[in-house]
Amino acid sequence: MSKRTKIVATIGPSCSEGEVLKSMIKEGVNVFRVNFSHGSHQDHIDAIKKIRLLDKELGTHSAILADLQGPKIRIGDMPKEGLLLENNQEFILTTLEDHNFSSAAQIFIDRIPKDVKVGEKVLLDDGKIHLEVLETNLKDTVKTKVVAGGLLFSKKGLNLPDTNINISSLTKKDKADLVIALEHEVDWIGFSFVRSAREVIELRHLINSNNGNAKIIAKIEKPEAVTDLEGILSETDAVMVARGDLGVEIPLESVPLIQKRIVALAQDLAKPVIIATQMMESMMDNITPNRAEVNDVANAVMDGADAVMLSGETSVGKHPIEVIKIMSRIINEVEINYSNIYVRETLPKKNNERFITDSICFNVCRLAQRVEAKAIITMTHSGYTAYKISSQRPKSEIFVFSSNEKLLSTLSLVWGVSSFYYDKTISTDHTIADIKNLLKEKGYAESGDLIINTASIPLGENGKTNMLKLSYID
Repeated sequence: MSKRTKIVATIGPSCSEGEVLKSMIKEGVNVFRVNFSHGSHQDHIDAIKKIRLLDKELGTHSAILADLQGPKIRIGDMPKEGLLLENNQEFILTTLEDHNFSSAAQIFIDRIPKDVKVGEKVLLDDGKIHLEVLETNLKDTVKTKVVAGGLLFSKKGLNLPDTNINISSLTKKDKADLVIALEHEVDWIGFSFVRSAREVIELRHLINSNNGNAKIIAKIEKPEAVTDLEGILSETDAVMVARGDLGVEIPLESVPLIQKRIVALAQDLAKPVIIATQMMESMMDNITPNRAEVNDVANAVMDGADAVMLSGETSVGKHPIEVIKIMSRIINEVEINYSNIYVRETLPKKNNERFITDSICFNVCRLAQRVEAKAIITMTHSGYTAYKISSQRPKSEIFVFSSNEKLLSTLSLVWGVSSFYYDKTISTDHTIADIKNLLKEKGYAESGDLIINTASIPLGENGKTNMLKLSYID
């Protein structure tokens, strides 16, 4: 049995070579994250093409997540050895290009909100450095005092936890990046710093107006997003617990409980959920993770996350293949030995347009548990039954067959799902028999295994799922 919890890996200089990417797929990567905060459009296009070619070679369906930067403020280039900020020194943040590094008291930032006020906190590098605003011209320069200093390196992020920033979560850069991502048919769009359900609707409108069909992952990293969590989850296709910025924007001790709340709510709504940031960060340099990181990954799996994500560990870290191996080992250990992650029933809601399909999915999972079915096999064009069955975490393996080729890679983010291309439209009984033979030939099932099939009847109409069948593999 392959691991159920999926691995998202960020692409960067450490894993840009084809052979490294190939090894990462073989070791367990299901989703590749293209981070538009770094690199050029051509870098991202090249990476997407390499992954698609590797998928053809390996017969895999890697999902590609294009992660938009959002209104993230970043500092400019620092000296290679970093810039030391000392406690109590005055420090200037400016958008002026002709600032003077020699004073060691000014840095360039790509933009500064006009909303910042005297006395508010400014946090650099995920909160490692604390500043306090002393003065601002509300235009291009902010004078601060260093409250907690340290070494500052190029391109680090800047957070304003006290400031109500009155700018859109979709920047001009994001809109240009979105066009590139959709042109190259990525599967998922990461929506950074989303604050409300309305913004998710706006992004979906942009995707549709560009004739795209990518799905949306709302990244929860702002206090406003936590406040509107139910609304955002009702509109998005998936969600990411982006703990780096979230832990800076809200009290860090609140993050663990918010993470658990997001995972539970997403699972109830059958929306995939990713846990991200600093999961194995020590492996950027070290060949093994520390024990707290091992526990962090394991707990995300036990909570019921669909996927765990690696950022710098694979993009710029020294051991991009080894970190995948170790993460896969942790996932497998938990999935084999911790039974509480399985069988999480969600009762279908009456008077719902999907009530029949939801009832089939619910009863498929309950039946699978009672008869200890080897696999649940669903035929789907939209993917709805795959999301719904997965969200109830059956112990049985989930095999999805679809003639919608785009769907196969999209579902690589979804817990427990293995997807296959299938475009025959023969009778229901013949199709079920054919799929059984395919699974047997590929070694996924053996004679005597109990399996459950779901489908929509009539088969050729790509309608809503309305049938289940329990049978043995011959």
